[in-house]
Amino acid sequence: MGAGTLVLLARLLSPEDFGLAGMAATLTNFLSMFRDAGLSAATVQRLEVTHGQVSTLFWINLAVGVGLSLCTVLLAPVLVHFYGNPELYWLVIVSGASFLFSGLGAQHAALLAREMRFVTRARIDLIALAAASASGVAMALLGFRYWSVVGMGLVASIVTAAGLLMAHPWAPGLPQRGAGVQSMLRFGALASCNSFLVFLLENSDNILLGRFWGAQVLGIYSRAYQLATFPVEQLTWTLSGVAVAGLSAIQNDADRLSRSFLRGYSLLVSATVPIAICCPLFADEIIRVLLGEKWIEAAPIFRLLAPTSLAFALANPLSYLMSAKGQIGRSVCIKAATTPVVIVGILIGLSHGPTGVAIGYSVAMGLIVIPIMAWSKHGTGITWSDIWGSIKKPLAAGLLSGVAGLGAKVVFGAAFAPILVLAIGVALVSGVYIVALLAMGERRLLSGIFG
Repeated sequence: MGAGTLVLLARLLSPEDFGLAGMAATLTNFLSMFRDAGLSAATVQRLEVTHGQVSTLFWINLAVGVGLSLCTVLLAPVLVHFYGNPELYWLVIVSGASFLFSGLGAQHAALLAREMRFVTRARIDLIALAAASASGVAMALLGFRYWSVVGMGLVASIVTAAGLLMAHPWAPGLPQRGAGVQSMLRFGALASCNSFLVFLLENSDNILLGRFWGAQVLGIYSRAYQLATFPVEQLTWTLSGVAVAGLSAIQNDADRLSRSFLRGYSLLVSATVPIAICCPLFADEIIRVLLGEKWIEAAPIFRLLAPTSLAFALANPLSYLMSAKGQIGRSVCIKAATTPVVIVGILIGLSHGPTGVAIGYSVAMGLIVIPIMAWSKHGTGITWSDIWGSIKKPLAAGLLSGVAGLGAKVVFGAAFAPILVLAIGVALVSGVYIVALLAMGERRLLSGIFG
C-alpha cells in the first residue's frame, strides 16, 4: 500500500512539491531521532521491567514529545532562512505536532514488542498506513499540493498512537523517584546518539541538495532515493521489531542467539538480492511505469542508488544483534566512524548535482559496509564463515539471475513497451533466482521468503 501511495502521489504532485515537503522534513526528521529518547528500545531490551519504571518512562516520553513540538515552532524560522523559502514555516510547525502523538504511544509500542504481539502491531501500522494514504491522496486530488505529504505524516502519527493505546490495556501510574530507570535512561541516551548519526547518514544528501540545488532537484532525487530504498526499508522495518524483541529475550543463550540471528539475516539478504538486481537493470522502465514520464530525470539517480539496498541488507541487521545484547555504545562508535565517510562522498559529488551525489553516496556505502560488518560482529561469536554461509547461495543465485536479466534488457529493451520489458525482466530474474535456489537445496529459505 505504501508503494501504491508513492506511485499515486508522484503522478498527482510535482517534483517541487516533494522537494518542499522534503525541506520541511529536514527539521522534523532530525528531531524525530529524539522522539522517544531511545526509551522504547530500553524497555524492549531489558529482561525485566516494573510498572513503576515503564510509568516513569511514559511521562518522560510525553514530556519529550511536547518539547520537540515546541522546538519545531522555535526552529522553523531557522529552516526558512537556511533554505530561503517562507512557505516552509507552517509546514514545519504542522509536521511538528506529530511528536505529541509519538510520545504518547512510545511505551505502549514497547510493551507490545516485549509481549511479542507483532501481529497486533502490524495491524495498527496497516490501519495507520491506509488512513494516511487515503488522506494524502484525497488532499492531492483537492489541490493541497505539498500539504498532502505533510498531512499523511500527521494522520499516520495520530492513528498509530490511538491504535497503540487501544491495543494495550496498560495505564501509566505517576512518575516515581528511585524507580531504577537510570540505566535505562543511559541506554536511551546512547540510542538517541545512534539515531542522530543515522539521521546524518540518511539525510545529508537531501539537506545539501535542497540547500544548493533547490526544491525541484531535491524532489527528483528524493523520489529516486525513496523508490530505491523503499522495498528494503519495508523488509528491515518488519524484521527489526521482531528481531530486537526476539533476540533480546534470548540474549544470554549464545548458541540460540547466533542461530536465530543468522536465519533472519539469510532471509533478509535473500529477499533483497533480486530487488538489488532488477532496480538498476530496469531503472528506466520502473520510473516510466510507476512514476510517469515527467520523472524520467530520476532514472539515472535511481539506477545509481539501487545497489545501496544490498549494502543496507548486509550491514543493518547486525545493529539488531548489538541492540539485543545491550551493546548500543558500540553501535554509536560504528556510526560515528563511518558517517563522515558518507558525508565526504556526498560533498565530493555535490558540485555535479543529484547524479554526483548518488555516485558519492553509493561509493561511500560500498566502502564502509565490510568495516561495519567486521566491527559489529566482533565478540558476538558470529564468524565470517557463518555470515558467508548465510549469504553465499543467495548471492550465487543472484549472479545467475542478473545475467538472465541483462540478457532480457539487451534483447527486449528497444523492441517492446517499457511495461512489457519490465514484466519480462522481473519475471525472468525472479524465475532464474528461485530455480537456482531450489537447485542449491534452499527450499526452506524460499518458503521463508514467500511464506
